[in-house]
Amino acid sequence: MQPAEKFSFECCQETADWLLARTTQRPRIAIICGSGLGPLADSLKNQESFKYTDIPHFPRSTVAGHDGHLIFGELKGKQCVCMKGRFHMYEGYPLWKVTFPIRVFKLLGIEMLMVTNAAGALSDSYNIGDLMIIQDHINLLGLTGENPLRGPNEEWFGPRFPALSDAYDRKIRTLAMETARRLGYASFVKEGVYCMVAGPNFESVAEARLLHLLGADVVGMSTAAEVVVARHCGLRVFGLSLITNKVTKDYDAKESVDHHGVLEVSRRRASMLQMLLTEVVGSLDSDTSSCGQKETETSYQNGA
Repeated sequence: MQPAEKFSFECCQETADWLLARTTQRPRIAIICGSGLGPLADSLKNQESFKYTDIPHFPRSTVAGHDGHLIFGELKGKQCVCMKGRFHMYEGYPLWKVTFPIRVFKLLGIEMLMVTNAAGALSDSYNIGDLMIIQDHINLLGLTGENPLRGPNEEWFGPRFPALSDAYDRKIRTLAMETARRLGYASFVKEGVYCMVAGPNFESVAEARLLHLLGADVVGMSTAAEVVVARHCGLRVFGLSLITNKVTKDYDAKESVDHHGVLEVSRRRASMLQMLLTEVVGSLDSDTSSCGQKETETSYQNGA
C-alpha cells in the first residue's frame, strides 16, 4: 500500500467509524500524553480504553513510557480522548503515519488538541522540573523537507498552504498562565519555543548551541508535526512541555542525559503537569469554542 493511500480521507474515516461504533462518548478535546506522562490519561473518569494494536490503521507505540492505549473519558466534567503514548519518526514511521491520529480526531468531532511532551532545556534560565507553555515551535524536520503534509493535499481536512503564525492558541496560553499563578506554580511555569528534531539520539554540544542560537528554549522529538496537522485540520492547539533534563552546551560538562532519567523526572513531576492541564480543561467553555472570561472567573472563585 502506497503512503498516499493510507494518507487518504477514506482510511481516516474507517478508523473514526470503528471507534464511534464502539463508544457512545463524543469528546471535543484530544490530549496526547508524552514520555512518562500517561498518568494524565489514567485520571479520566468513566474510561473506555482501546489498544492501539486493535484500532484499524493505528501504528504501534514501541518506546518505554508510551503505553499504547487510546482512552475516552471525562476530565473536569468534559469528554476527552487521550493518547497514552504517541508515535515518533525515529521508530521508523513516516510523519504522515506519526500524525495519522490527528485526522482521526478531526473526524471524531474533536475541536481542540492538547499536546504534552518531555523536553530538554536549551535556555539557561530553565530548570529540571519546570513546565513550559509552548508559545511557538521550530519544526526543524519541516524546514528540511520532512513535513507531514507532504504529498497530495486532502482538501477535506484543510488548504494546501496552511498558516502557522498562530499555531498555539493565544487565549488558552493566557488562561494557562493565569491558572498556573492561581495554583502557586508561577515560579516554575514559563512560556517559550519548542524545537522538534528527529532523534533518537540526544543532541551533540554543537547541535545544542545551534538550536539555542536559532531561538529554541527547549528541544524534543515530537509535537511539532502533530501541531502542523492539527492546524491544517482547523483544530485549536495548546502545548505543554515538562523539562526533564538540561541539554549540554559545554564540552567540559560531566553530566549526560539518558531516557531512564527523563522518565524518572516525568514520574516525579507529572502530577503538577496533570493538575495544570486538568484545571485548564475545567476552565474552558463547554463547547471549547472560547475561553469565556465570566465562566473562568467563576471557576477561579470556586477553586475549580
